[in-house]
Amino acid sequence: MKSTTVRRVTLSIAVVTALTGVAACGSSDSSSGSGKDDKAGGKSTTHISPVAALRSAEKSTDQAESAKVRSSTTVGSVMSMTADGALSWADGLQGTLTIDYTGGSTAQTMRQLGSTSMEARYLPDAYYAHMSDKFARQAGGKHWIRYAYDDLAKLGGGSGAYLKDQMQNTTPNQSVKLLLASGDVKKVGEEKVSGVNATHYSGTVNVADLAGKSSNLSASQLADLKKQLTQAGVSTETVDIWVNDQNLLVKKVEKADMTAGRMTQTAYYSDYGVKVSAEKPPANDTKDFTDLVKSSGTAGGGSGTSS
Repeated sequence: MKSTTVRRVTLSIAVVTALTGVAACGSSDSSSGSGKDDKAGGKSTTHISPVAALRSAEKSTDQAESAKVRSSTTVGSVMSMTADGALSWADGLQGTLTIDYTGGSTAQTMRQLGSTSMEARYLPDAYYAHMSDKFARQAGGKHWIRYAYDDLAKLGGGSGAYLKDQMQNTTPNQSVKLLLASGDVKKVGEEKVSGVNATHYSGTVNVADLAGKSSNLSASQLADLKKQLTQAGVSTETVDIWVNDQNLLVKKVEKADMTAGRMTQTAYYSDYGVKVSAEKPPANDTKDFTDLVKSSGTAGGGSGTSS
């Protein structure tokens, strides 16, 4: 029973921790134009189209290269969680987040293993999850689980390959690109976000189509991903973003209906350009997740690939 619980939690953490990073910082696209021009143009967003404004926001946010992030995610009765930390996207996703499981069956399982809070460290080739002493006693005495992105790609077919791609090719303007790719974007109005003036944009996107536009997956991997998205009940996603007068993303909200329930993700961004560091945990306190799940065979990717 103990080994079954460890395997189940290890696989759950694999998806949740990856999705937390992707939710905070999604894939970006290359764009033309200079950051200075965009910044100057940000003061006259009322005179340009929503698409032009979002392209400026995409470039400016991408060029900032780091930010503090705090987010919350809810998936039906399965999971509620928050994350807080700082991330850099200058050379793949790097940084540290503190993840707290606040509700749902995932939190109950984590509570059984000694803690509902976890530190996640994101590095260029892998991410690491720090677990409780109780978990470590059931996992060979190791507190850190290492998830190599190459192994993540094997975790669940197309969804695993998509997660690997997103984790290694990432900036925080996934939501901006979602709206640009959708062809369905409108300016909602001017609002305050954390005391800062911001412009609110909204739209609806086709998740599977966007995955094809924003990733480097093969045709077979995309087909597999779309099949898994269908099984998860994910088709469209509503996206709302808020951009400040410096053309920087300050808030995003993504919502989608899934088989597991309503998914809502909200993230706030601040302190762009902050210094970010993430150290590789001690090797003698680290266990590779493939070793922990080896006896359970290959595992299918979960319902969270929409992020």
